[in-house]
Amino acid sequence: MPRIAFIVDDIFEDSEFQVPYDRVREAGHEAVIVGSSAGKEITGKNGTKITADTGTSDISADDFDAVVIPGGYSPDKVRTDEKAVALTRKFHDDGKPVAAICHAPWVLAEADVLRDKRVTSWPSLRTDLVNAGAEWVDEELVKDGNVITSRKPDDLPAFCDALLAELRAPAAVG
Repeated sequence: MPRIAFIVDDIFEDSEFQVPYDRVREAGHEAVIVGSSAGKEITGKNGTKITADTGTSDISADDFDAVVIPGGYSPDKVRTDEKAVALTRKFHDDGKPVAAICHAPWVLAEADVLRDKRVTSWPSLRTDLVNAGAEWVDEELVKDGNVITSRKPDDLPAFCDALLAELRAPAAVG
């Protein structure tokens, strides 16, 4: 069963966490909430409360098949966590799906995995992502290699579909 790490911190965009989390679980995959520390209660912008299953220091990218980074203000906190940034870089370098929505591509910029990639994000990140070496476009969904990006909650259906398509494998059995 594929395992997907959801790297999240306080002030995440509630739907950008909850919708992919639910879709991954409905598809029969294991969704693991990764916070700065195991057991940490994390609160979304709209009040959703979740608890970290594990901390960024307690896991290895080798134990997972993909990573999802929800947006909101959470990515601004996540990108200051050296372990979270290193995990993101390892997922990318190992060719595993790296899915980032809204403000989450900030973490990808911090992990230095955007050079020569085509990406999208919330519009205010455009300059940051271009400065990190990416080609920024205003599109619902952009997939470049193993990097999947979307702009906002309205893009969640396409974002989730792209992530789930990447997780489908002949060996995966429901």
